[in-house]
Amino acid sequence: VLNITDRQADYADKVANELKRRGFRAAADLRNEKIGYKIREHSKQRVPYMLILGDKEAESGTVTIRTQSGQDLGAFPLAEICERFARETAARSASVA
Repeated sequence: VLNITDRQADYADKVANELKRRGFRAAADLRNEKIGYKIREHSKQRVPYMLILGDKEAESGTVTIRTQSGQDLGAFPLAEICERFARETAARSASVA
């Protein structure tokens, strides 16, 4: 979970904690770095999804998703993101079993 400025730090923490509460691995990167730097760094670490939060997302209660490959999936409500991640996790588990 990447915040663009310090103004979104509380919302980023809230999003990361909600994801953890629902059983997903999540961490908030609240460092005072440019968002491009954070995205590039986490892409190198092969993080599957980066959730990016700016003022617009914090005000509307949404999160913008960016994939590891750099594809911007757009803004979604947090509940919808959790459902999507749950479906993907279930599908991955079913294909392994």
